Amino acid sequence: MTSPGPMRVMLVDDHALVRSAVRQAISAPDIEVVGEAGTAEEALLLAPELRPELILLDINLPGTDGLRVLRELGPRLPETRIVMLTVSGGRRDLLEAVRNGAAGYLTKDLSPEALQRAVRGIRAGDLPMSRAMAADVIQQLSGPGGRRNRAETTDDTLAGLSAREAEVLRHLADGLTDKEIAERLSISPRTVETHVGSVLRKLGVKNRAQAARRYLESTEPEPGA
Repeated sequence: MTSPGPMRVMLVDDHALVRSAVRQAISAPDIEVVGEAGTAEEALLLAPELRPELILLDINLPGTDGLRVLRELGPRLPETRIVMLTVSGGRRDLLEAVRNGAAGYLTKDLSPEALQRAVRGIRAGDLPMSRAMAADVIQQLSGPGGRRNRAETTDDTLAGLSAREAEVLRHLADGLTDKEIAERLSISPRTVETHVGSVLRKLGVKNRAQAARRYLESTEPEPGA
């Protein structure tokens, strides 16, 4: 069986010194840094070209923040794992990152050895996140506020949608345009179009009106409820 080769990693951080330190920390025969970006705009252009196996992404970027980069790149690079690497250990940032598809959440106070272990462990299926953070995420997302909404549970087909696709469908049923949905979710209209196309395919419907009708039917109160 042939080796998969070194893990191809891209770094996204607005501080060149931080990128240099991270590159030095994770460099190993089985890990290769194939690209770097200092802004969200650079990341959105470069990542689809490089298609790295892993992106280490800072939340705090100038202009567009890292969470928007996460929302934009996730649907475009389904085979790429995006892990946040940030100074922020705040619960809000952690939960928003996980809800938007982050494959892990690491803080910059990690030792170089721990960071390299975390990166290497991704291929083995390890969760790149501290135990305390993982426990916090599970507690928050399993509570009443984190449970899937009715649109995801009342219909077997709708249950197959991702959380983001369900959000797009809900706004679509409310009559919003792609541009309005994009503004509401802080993503690009092109990404909205991608989600809509995926929703139509998963629901097996021909157009947006049929998708909206399916959503509304699935969220109607049951008789006697």
